[in-house]
Amino acid sequence: MRRKTVNYSKYGYIFSLPFILAFLIFSLYPILYTAVIGFTDMKGIIPKPVHILDNPFENFRELIVNNVSFRQSLSNTFLIWILNFIPQIALALLLTAWFTNQRLKVRGQGAFKVLLYMPNIITASTIAVLFNALFSYPVGPMNSILHELGFIDNPVNFLQDKTTARGIVAFIQFWMWYGNTMIVLIAGVLGINPALFEAASIDGANGYQTFFRITLPSLRPILLFSLTTSLIGGLQMFDIPQLFLGGGPDNGTLTTSVFIYGQAFKGSYLYNRAAAASMILFVIAAVLSAVLFYIMRDRDAAKLKKEEKRIKKAAKLASKGA
Repeated sequence: MRRKTVNYSKYGYIFSLPFILAFLIFSLYPILYTAVIGFTDMKGIIPKPVHILDNPFENFRELIVNNVSFRQSLSNTFLIWILNFIPQIALALLLTAWFTNQRLKVRGQGAFKVLLYMPNIITASTIAVLFNALFSYPVGPMNSILHELGFIDNPVNFLQDKTTARGIVAFIQFWMWYGNTMIVLIAGVLGINPALFEAASIDGANGYQTFFRITLPSLRPILLFSLTTSLIGGLQMFDIPQLFLGGGPDNGTLTTSVFIYGQAFKGSYLYNRAAAASMILFVIAAVLSAVLFYIMRDRDAAKLKKEEKRIKKAAKLASKGA
């Protein structure tokens, strides 16, 4: 007798249908609509007929060539991202090596991980209020501590200086996200075959050699994920610069997302310029992500794949000749 089999694949489609519908309505449609707006003259709070511009790329040209604030927002975004990501990934790797070292066997790892991850779950508005109070002028905790230690004689207005304001925003981003990066990297290390570490220990490799010769190369996909998500998140940096300083002082913390928000909803209502800026940011994120994928690709696997293609091509030519 033939046993009747049940096809469960249709249930998978049914369960994924709510996500697909939500994505189409709340993500894909707004993205496509934003892309279209970038080529139009849509602006103003009162609805007006929208037309495609005679020069469709006028909004993009205006932003890149003539808008100083937009170019400054791009440079601020990259600078703040670099200042927070380099120490973020360095500290996350250091803590990952510490927690996953079998020789150290750190006690209370769960409590440490919770404490280090905790800044990531605090709301951005709370953190903005906290750091605004810490660096308040003329009386504030940081001014008092630095004065007591003898580093300053007079109070410093940290929030009105472009350099210190950028540094504080970069530190907040680093402090909020290094715990999340650490958790991701630890999960990646736990997924590595333990036999590799055992073989390294038998061969006499020390902790430094094990980390740089086994752990890091095996973490390439996880590092690529962390780099890509951090890059995209850094380019979209909005909540802390907006809530903490509102893009000031003197546009020193004006990120691209804050600029887009200001163009669309802060009096100007230049929806076409905001949409064009969003599309430029999207293209930059896509290009940089592709560069990261290319740089961090598995070169050995790429060479092997290339060699396989060459062999198949040679075999096909040989068969045609025969």
